[in-house]
Amino acid sequence: MEAVQELLPLAREMLAARPRSKLVKLYVLGGVLALVGAVIGLVETVCGPFAVASRLREQEAAATELRAARERRALREKGKQPAAALFSRALSNRLHAS
Repeated sequence: MEAVQELLPLAREMLAARPRSKLVKLYVLGGVLALVGAVIGLVETVCGPFAVASRLREQEAAATELRAARERRALREKGKQPAAALFSRALSNRLHAS
């Protein structure tokens, strides 16, 4: 708030001193850039919670996919294990039978 109160006397001094047009353009450009920066900061502050919520949803979806993939792989491993055990038993029976 102090900066806004200091801008009015500065503007009055500038107008009273009749500055060159290039200097006025430079001050106007700086003021516009400062205003754009303030607006961008305000938008980020307002939209920040929504962005965090969407990131959390994406992370939860990725974690769910990872868990499902691990479960599918575990089921495949369980399915392969008995078949391998049966195959090894068959070989051991043949060896004993010979």
